[in-house]
Amino acid sequence: MIKTYAVLIEELKEYKNPKTKIQRMVNNKEIYPIAKGLYETDINVNPFYLADPLYSPSYISFETALSYYDLIPERVYAITNASFDKKKKKQYNTIFGLYTYQDVPKDVFTYGVEIISENGYTYKIAKKEKALLDMLYKLKPINNIKEMRELLFENLRINEIVLDSFDKKLVNDLSDLYHSKNVSVFDNMLRRGKIYD
Repeated sequence: MIKTYAVLIEELKEYKNPKTKIQRMVNNKEIYPIAKGLYETDINVNPFYLADPLYSPSYISFETALSYYDLIPERVYAITNASFDKKKKKQYNTIFGLYTYQDVPKDVFTYGVEIISENGYTYKIAKKEKALLDMLYKLKPINNIKEMRELLFENLRINEIVLDSFDKKLVNDLSDLYHSKNVSVFDNMLRRGKIYD
C-alpha cells in the first residue's frame, strides 16, 4: 500500500517521535521509500502501481505500454510514462525500478487511456493505439508512408498482427490533437490500408 509521509505521521501520532519511528520502519524494511514523502509497504508490488503517484498526472505509455500489448518484441525494464506541461523529461531511479516521464500534448493527454484497478491499487495505461501515437510523437519526423513502414517494422519492430487490430477511428480522432507529422502520416497510412504496400 502506498503511504504518504503525512499519513504515516498521523498513523504514528501516539509515538513520542513519529519521524524517528518512520526512519526505523525504513531501516527494518517495513516500508520502502519511493520518493521524498512517499512510501510503499510491499517490496514486491507491481511497479505499474507506483508510476502515477510518483509523478502526477501521468499514465504508462511509450515502450512500456508497447511491450505490455506485445507490439514490440523487446522486454522493457524502465517504466515509461506520458505527462504534460512539465517542459522537460523527468527520471526517478527507485528500488522498484526506473521511471521516466515525457510530455505529450495537453489536448491529447486524457484520451485513449485506461484506468486499471487491481489488488487495491489503480494505475493508468495508454491503449495500444495511444501508446504508439505517443511513441511516434516523440520520434524524429519522417516524410512519407514508405519511411513510416520502415520506422514501424524495421526500427521499432512493431508486431503486424497486433497492428492489424488497431481501432482506426480512435487513431483518426486523436491524430489532429498531436500536431505531429509522424502521427498524421501513420493515420493516413492506416485509413488508406497502406500498411504493407
